[in-house]
This record gives sequence, structure tokens and C-alpha cells, in this order.
Amino acid sequence: MTGHHGEFSGEPLTRWCTQDCADRKMKLEEPFHYVDPEDKTWLAPEGCEIDGASIPRALWALVGSPFTGDYRRASIVHDQACRDALGDLSKRRAADRMFFHACRAGGCTVEEATTLYLGVRIGAMGDLPLWRDCLQESYAPRPRTSIPARERSIEADFRVAAELLAEEEPTDDPAQLEARVNQVLEKVVKQ
Repeated sequence: MTGHHGEFSGEPLTRWCTQDCADRKMKLEEPFHYVDPEDKTWLAPEGCEIDGASIPRALWALVGSPFTGDYRRASIVHDQACRDALGDLSKRRAADRMFFHACRAGGCTVEEATTLYLGVRIGAMGDLPLWRDCLQESYAPRPRTSIPARERSIEADFRVAAELLAEEEPTDDPAQLEARVNQVLEKVVKQ
């Protein structure tokens, strides 16, 4: 059995990729994995490309941009787990729960991991017409004044959801957190 929140295989060895579009992908130079508290191994194989896109760009100012902070390693295995889910909602939910544990194993506080978890759950809801356009767009830099109203809307929705979550006692249990986040997002989407 691993530690309370699991453990990583070490430090990832990555290389930044240069592309014709906005550069934000990295490639793993060697396999990297995370073992969750249930002893399940989440592998990101050598050569896989990661971009931290499971947290929507519209939320970066609130939760942090990819490849920064104590959740960097968690984002690597989560990116791969989201690809492996292939649109299967139950696999995506499992990947998101793993992400919460991996954030905690990486050094995030319960509150930070909760905020990040909320961000990836919103990212998983890309099929909602309310948020679809702001979850699938360019990652090039731009001035704050050019941020579309829809993107500001997802920021506002995130803030409301985060405030509702903050009203409850923090939980270190991803299953309990998932239920809370589902309730909160249901309220936010209905507004």
C-alpha cells in the first residue's frame, strides 16, 4: 500500500515541444507514473505529449497555469488518463479523483487540491453549451481587455462554485468531494 495519497515514480524528465501554433506542449523523455492509494498505477509513457489542458484556460488566473505549482506532476498523469478515458465519463471521473489524490501527494493543501479538482471537473464538462466555446480555444497570450464575455462567464461560474464549496468543511476524500462538486455545479449551471 502506498502513502495516504499515493506516490510518484520520481521527477519527470520532459522536453518542451516547438510547434507551428502556440507552444505549450511537453513530451516525456522517459516513463513516469503515479500509484494511487488503492495501488493502481497511472502511467504516462515515454513519448507522450502533455499540455495541462484539463484545467480550462479561462480558469488559469484563478487556479494557476499548467506546469506551475505543486500539481505539476499530477497534471502529467492526469493528461494521459484523460486521453486514455476516450470520452468514457466514468473513466474521466476516476482520472479526476486520481488527480485530487496526486495533487495532495505532490504537496497541495486540501483547499488547493479542491480548487484544482473543481477546475478539472469544469474542464470535463466541455459538452455543455454554456461553457463549450471557452473550453476549446487558443492558448496564445492576449490582453485582459480582449477576453470574451463567455470566458468571463466561466470565471464567474467557477468563483460561485468555489465559494459554495468553501462554505463546507474541507474534505480529503475525493468521493465525498466529487458529490459536493456535482451538487455545486448543478446549482451553478441552473442559475
